[in-house]
Amino acid sequence: MSSPPPDLDLIVREIAAEMRLRTDRGEAAKYIPELAGVDVNQFGLAVIDREGVVHKGGDADVPFSIQSISKVFTLTLALGLVGDRLWKRVGREPSGDPFNSIVQLEHERGIPRNPFINAGAIAVTDALLSGHQPKETLGEILRFLHFVAEDPSIRMDEAVAASEKRTGFRNFALANYMKSFGVLENPVELALGVYFHHCSIAMSCIQLAMAGRYLAYGGRNPTTGLSVISAERARRINALMLTCGHYDGSGEFAYRVGLPGKSGVGGGILAVAPGRASIAVWAPGLDRWGNSHLGRIALEHLAKRTGWSIFG
Repeated sequence: MSSPPPDLDLIVREIAAEMRLRTDRGEAAKYIPELAGVDVNQFGLAVIDREGVVHKGGDADVPFSIQSISKVFTLTLALGLVGDRLWKRVGREPSGDPFNSIVQLEHERGIPRNPFINAGAIAVTDALLSGHQPKETLGEILRFLHFVAEDPSIRMDEAVAASEKRTGFRNFALANYMKSFGVLENPVELALGVYFHHCSIAMSCIQLAMAGRYLAYGGRNPTTGLSVISAERARRINALMLTCGHYDGSGEFAYRVGLPGKSGVGGGILAVAPGRASIAVWAPGLDRWGNSHLGRIALEHLAKRTGWSIFG
């Protein structure tokens, strides 16, 4: 006999209650002033199943800065725009170095290791920008998020974007280094302007889990049946999320959680249980790799209680 489906409402509420009681919360991202003051006692979790039923706990309705989770959506758009030509400008391998490291660019002639480290995401943003004005590109990113999340209220946070620009010296260094090798086609200032803005997008756990559903269901919205991307491309993006989605903590996340996931320094994580659910968690305190400390622990608990690891 097959086991009964998990009681997701109960599991999500229990995990949220357990995370509320923990004292090991990590620290908010201090190098972005607008994020440094975020209350690390907040925690939200949302799980959305095939039928579109939302199972939520804690602060699942509170918007937060999704930061690098936006790179999943810009990668999706860039692959739709330029296809596999994108891989001539960015690799598909784990970095093993911090997300803002310049070391590998020096050894690999300006080609970023993968699309989820900062340099790789800037290269992806540059591909989206080519032939367009920055406002057009940002509008296209927002329209895509409105479509996949089924929510036109999602916006960019101008204060966060400005804060990132004021303190983004290393990102400017990465972009200029790539420009020197011809990896970037557009002016550095324009590519970075779009990059800072898409990282500033604010979403709640519920909105984020809704937006990620196409990755959990073979590139389609399971409720409407509408295709977002091909099933093959969804699988490949999930593979990159599993191997590269948590920077040099990706191996630990795969070992502990066993699901494709993408983190952001705002404390969010988008995770995918293929064929079962789209998941978003938010806990602003970060671990030493720049990933949500309690977010990873919560997802580990969720995977154990549901049996959802892709490794069986």
